[in-house]
Order: sequence, then structure tokens, then C-alpha cells
Amino acid sequence: MKVILPFPPASLSGHNSGHWRDRAKLVATLRAEAFHLTRQAKLKTNYQPPAEGDIAIHVRFVPPDRRGDRWNFPGRAKCQIDGISEALGVNDARFLPSFEYAAPEAPGRVEVFLN
Repeated sequence: MKVILPFPPASLSGHNSGHWRDRAKLVATLRAEAFHLTRQAKLKTNYQPPAEGDIAIHVRFVPPDRRGDRWNFPGRAKCQIDGISEALGVNDARFLPSFEYAAPEAPGRVEVFLN
């Protein structure tokens, strides 16, 4: 199953601390969007996560430009991964992640593959 999400903004990087209320709204929005996009992808593919054990998840980051720091990309996408796990009804602790960093393309995106 493949889920395509918008590239998370730099304001979610650990070193970019804004007001917690603004950040909380953004996190909630991105998580809800990931939830809905995952539900749509799940319906299209009839994907069912394994009942137990690890779930392989491959995350491909396609940034919109070269300004980002690859070390921060997984942290920025944490709320989106939470939305995916919620849509699948699994604990995200079961995800066994691998990451790929692609060349920039506008608009940026995060491609998530689940086996």
C-alpha cells in the first residue's frame, strides 16, 4: 500500500520552536490528513496489516527544495506516521521504518509504503 502525503513544514523540526498552540494545530491537521489519506488507500488496495509483529514501513522523502536537513525529516513526519497508524488500528511502535531521501521536486511530498 502506498500513501502520498504533503511534505511537512520546517516548523515541525525540533530546533524550530514556535508557540505550542500554533504547532499543536498544525500537528493535528497533518495527523488528520494522513489518517484520511490512509483510509482511502486502504479501501482501494484492501490492505490489512499483520495481526502481530513488525510492520515494514518505507518512507521516501521528496523535499520541495534543498533547504531541509535530512536528519529532521523523520521527526517532522512523526504526526503523519501517527495518523497512518491510527487509520490502520495499530500501534506505531510496531512500525519497522526505513528511509529514503530523494532529490527535491516541487511540490514536495512524503511517500509511505507499507508491506
